[in-house]
Amino acid sequence: MATPAPARQRLDRLRDSALTDDIEFLNARARALGSATFNRLLEPLGLRVRSYSVLACACGGLAPTQRQLADFLRLDPSQIVSLVDELESAGLVRREVDPADRRSKIIVATDRGEEVYLVAQRAAREAEDSALAPLSAAERDQLRALMRRVAFPDDED
Repeated sequence: MATPAPARQRLDRLRDSALTDDIEFLNARARALGSATFNRLLEPLGLRVRSYSVLACACGGLAPTQRQLADFLRLDPSQIVSLVDELESAGLVRREVDPADRRSKIIVATDRGEEVYLVAQRAAREAEDSALAPLSAAERDQLRALMRRVAFPDDED
């Protein structure tokens, strides 16, 4: 959604503030812009960015526990429970006993969940293309590599 011209002019003045040199601000703003687009594209599937993230982790045979999801996605465990409840009610995932620890539950995508995830993945690419339109393919690859280094600093050798 485009910002009307007078409002855009008022916002343009803020671009000169010191805040626009703050990487955390830039990251948060870029994420907010991208998430808004992604949520709009996911809406017909009954998903949002966070539920998509849980579904993505459940797909592909990784069988994460709820605790692993909370740690990986940096969400409170109660938020994961709520997201899994929503996905389970929609028939997209199911909870199963973890064979490695019978006290834990793993989250597994259903066949329908796998199908919805494939459609949602296309929406993810579309949202990414929209958000990163100003960047070349090489710049996107560089940004992805840099963001991985920041997101997973323990992966450094």
